[in-house]
Amino acid sequence: MPAGAEHPAAAGSTRVRPGTPLWEPSARRIEQAAVTNYRGWLAAERGVDLGDEAALWEWSVSELGPFWESIWDFCAVEGERGDGPALADGRMPGAVWFPGARVNYAENALTRRGAAPAVIAVREDGATAVVSWDELRRQVARAAVGLRALGVGEGDRVCAVLPNTVYATVAMLATASVGAVWSSCSPELGATALAARFVQIAPKVLIGIDGYTYRGQRYDTIAALAALAADLPGLAATVIVPYLAPDAFARARGAGLPGLLTWDELMAAENAELAFTRVAFDAPLWILYSSGTTGPPKAIVHGHGGILLEHLKALALHLDLGPDDRYCWFTTTGWMMWNYLVSGLLVGATIVLYDGAPGYPALGTLFGLAEALEVTCLGTSAAYLQSCRDAGLVPREHADLSLLRTIGSTGSPLSAAAYAWVYDAVSPQVMLSSISGGTDVCTALLAGLPTMPVRAGEIGSRALGCAVAAFDADGKEIVDEVGELVVTAPMPSMPLRLWGDPDGSRLHDSYYAAYPGVWRHGDWVRITADGAVVVEGRSDATLNRGGIRIGTGELYGVVEQLAEVTDSLAVDTSDAPGGGGLLLFVALAEPGLTAQLAQRIRQAIRTELSPRHVPDRILEIAAVPRTHTGKKLEIPVKRLLAGAALADVVSLDAVANPQALLAIAATADHARAATADQAVEAPAATPHD
Repeated sequence: MPAGAEHPAAAGSTRVRPGTPLWEPSARRIEQAAVTNYRGWLAAERGVDLGDEAALWEWSVSELGPFWESIWDFCAVEGERGDGPALADGRMPGAVWFPGARVNYAENALTRRGAAPAVIAVREDGATAVVSWDELRRQVARAAVGLRALGVGEGDRVCAVLPNTVYATVAMLATASVGAVWSSCSPELGATALAARFVQIAPKVLIGIDGYTYRGQRYDTIAALAALAADLPGLAATVIVPYLAPDAFARARGAGLPGLLTWDELMAAENAELAFTRVAFDAPLWILYSSGTTGPPKAIVHGHGGILLEHLKALALHLDLGPDDRYCWFTTTGWMMWNYLVSGLLVGATIVLYDGAPGYPALGTLFGLAEALEVTCLGTSAAYLQSCRDAGLVPREHADLSLLRTIGSTGSPLSAAAYAWVYDAVSPQVMLSSISGGTDVCTALLAGLPTMPVRAGEIGSRALGCAVAAFDADGKEIVDEVGELVVTAPMPSMPLRLWGDPDGSRLHDSYYAAYPGVWRHGDWVRITADGAVVVEGRSDATLNRGGIRIGTGELYGVVEQLAEVTDSLAVDTSDAPGGGGLLLFVALAEPGLTAQLAQRIRQAIRTELSPRHVPDRILEIAAVPRTHTGKKLEIPVKRLLAGAALADVVSLDAVANPQALLAIAATADHARAATADQAVEAPAATPHD
């Protein structure tokens, strides 16, 4: 197969077997990759000569101190290194990294100077802002002076309800520059969901937008901000950004927001000097929140130094980003991918922010954006790529994507068919970088390298410095079998703590209770003999039928390759009161589930997976309920079907399409009974069926 080209199996494929080779990097791409340069640097500067990517990963997790020390030096971190070891204490939880070091994330994000664009921000109506590196530094300096004038200092919290804009980027960097702690949410969250997150951390300043647009509709946020502020008695000020309307400040004053000032007033210092408060390596940088789909949102605290080193490694070595790149990842400010996107500044890349719906005004909008702004790395969700494939979109026929080097995918497992679609319909030259990790560590635990081939449905490697393994129920490492994704050694970006968890018990129960001293991430994975990884879905949604376990992702990969099925959701309710069996919900391209289609679904599962995993009932739904990041709500649906109240299962503000979940909730009893009017029943599977 020619290097840098698609595999013949990709072209026009409707069914692609997992593991099918799709792409190999060219010799030039390998030679120019940052990770190739890094390996040469390791040999020359550290005397560490590593023959291939597998050897590099093995060294990175067996020699944690030297590895992270090398990232500090290779990436030229600005800061005071101190005299302590890179890893002074390797316990989990409680690891101690770089004692004595003092750094500032914002200082490292703003090292580049000049007139070249640092940020390009586009709104879905076409409004565009371009901010140079020098101008970004000036705006951050002014915002930092404004925050200090409001009494914000080291350790104080600044919360924001902002879309993916220059305002959010400037405010975050200004907050970090003074040593304060940043926390943001997307403005589509309602007041209750916002309060569930921000009340926990008692912010000193709230920065909010007057409104936002989505799919061409305008939404006012002043009332939600006022309700939120009423729940935050410690606020010193509320800053309003007039994003949609010039009368935003007057409306905010009428709503009674406390300590009100405009964005321009915050930025009033014309000749502000840029200054950075260097803080301890483990000083808090930002607070992210779990989705709230399995309980109250956890407030997850990450540190300056840990995020700095982790994102430098991930973006420079895995995504291969540098000063010549334009880097866009579709995200909101409430998803960790926004933090991952803004960290493109750490490697000198131009970050491209998009505020709007990815499929508006047309499904291929993101690809048009990539052409218009000469994007070299375009990231999005697996759900978006899958929807493009299902719609028959061929972006390369409508946009010049010749400058695009990398397509990123995350949020949920990407099917083998969607992998092949990228190479067939987008570009045969791109590296498809499917990554998997999470908010908890604010990075990817699983990520390939630009020097490695891409195979359908597989992530090429475990991320450097991430001691990922698959465990069986007894805590033993397994290979080529589905097991729990665990991390057996500390990472710098693991949470410092959960806010409001003084004794660490909630942190322990969330990640370390299953395997003492080992991080349990909550995903089912299969690690192949050559080190590639297949993500099979959430481990708490695993389908264990007759002692044979498969991840839901594996089931979806089979079901959703059928042309008639656009989406699916599998829930095993066998352990619910009264039982219920394995239910498969399907959304169809053409409504109307027939007995013939149900039989084809059953036959595909029986043949390609296991007779034991043939669903007991197949039910048609209009849409699969998902989070704002594209994850299927398997556990909330399972709890609903077990009889839990909707209010106890999930906050609807955490759901991207609440009507889809409400529809299932409204018919939960009927779903368990699976009446003839609502479902085509499958006979119970037997081992020999």
